[in-house]
Amino acid sequence: MTGTDKKYWLMKAEPDSRIVKGKDVKFSVDDFEAARTTSWEGVRNFEARNLMKEMSIGDKILFYHSNCKNPGIAGFAEVSKEAYPDYTAWDSSHPYFDPKTKQDDPKWFMIDATFLSRSEHFVPLSLLRHIAESAESDPPDEFAYIGADGMKAVKAMPLVTRGRLSVQRVSQECWRVIQMMSEKGGWEEMTFGKKKTPSTSKRPRQAATKNSRAKTKPANNNGGSDVEAKVDASEEPNVKPRKGKKRKATDSDVGPQEVPNRRSVRTKKED
Repeated sequence: MTGTDKKYWLMKAEPDSRIVKGKDVKFSVDDFEAARTTSWEGVRNFEARNLMKEMSIGDKILFYHSNCKNPGIAGFAEVSKEAYPDYTAWDSSHPYFDPKTKQDDPKWFMIDATFLSRSEHFVPLSLLRHIAESAESDPPDEFAYIGADGMKAVKAMPLVTRGRLSVQRVSQECWRVIQMMSEKGGWEEMTFGKKKTPSTSKRPRQAATKNSRAKTKPANNNGGSDVEAKVDASEEPNVKPRKGKKRKATDSDVGPQEVPNRRSVRTKKED
């Protein structure tokens, strides 16, 4: 496969323990490194399934920690086997058994992925959002090496424009930028997310100028952007639901995720 033929992807898994049907479905970068090669089973979303069916051997993968306190890109992998029927859908004991699929007419597919390396510097989602929101400016000195084009490539990532899908396309330029960031770091002393929300500090003052409709409460803390509103709460540990209730991470809109049937049990959550 030539460089022009190669495609790039982002695939998510949960690094923290979560029990489904008595099985722990976690799959962290530690588990991936130990397993080396694993099937990517458990995807029960049609769009994510169709993306996996487009994958070719040698395609590159950003391995992403999802549904955890600090989501982000934890490692790199590649496709080592193209899509084939996901037999775990026929196993009634499997956490993501689907009684509506048939062996002679499979609905769900999976690929095999092989671990390549860890991210030397973990690339957090909060940093990628910060870059996306600042893409019209020059990058700060801490990671000026990505350049203006790198800022724009990150801004275009489905991870920050859509968020929830567990399998996503990645541009070649974005892959290059993320790989460079993983190698060089530089943002470790910077603050992102909840502590850096200038929009929430401005809104109350602006509202107070309207005497008849002065607001007594600050704008709700939804991260201050449409991008964050589209992402599952499990990937936004800094976002608080309105009425004090914790919003449990679910896949009601995209279906359950994946869990390996060998070496470790894991899921690729659609968040």
